[in-house]
Amino acid sequence: MADPTFRAAPAEALRVEPLGEVTAIFDRRSTQTHLVVSPLPEILAAMGGEACNASLLAMRLAARFDLPDGAETRAVLSERLRELAALGLVEPA
Repeated sequence: MADPTFRAAPAEALRVEPLGEVTAIFDRRSTQTHLVVSPLPEILAAMGGEACNASLLAMRLAARFDLPDGAETRAVLSERLRELAALGLVEPA
């Protein structure tokens, strides 16, 4: 299965506010507010302004968090990227 590449919304398009266990992300482009939990905010932060796929994200997040390296981690990150795409917070690159 291919490892699709995504690009996060520009940082200036999002207002990210941690609210305890939940993070509110206001998308200025759509005027929608999304309530998300970890690891979605961390994924967006790790993406920055660059196009990323699950493999690259796994490497970036492993540098900050205790993540096992392997296909299972990449599969979970791939699913989270699809969730972020469904919310409109990332788009195919």
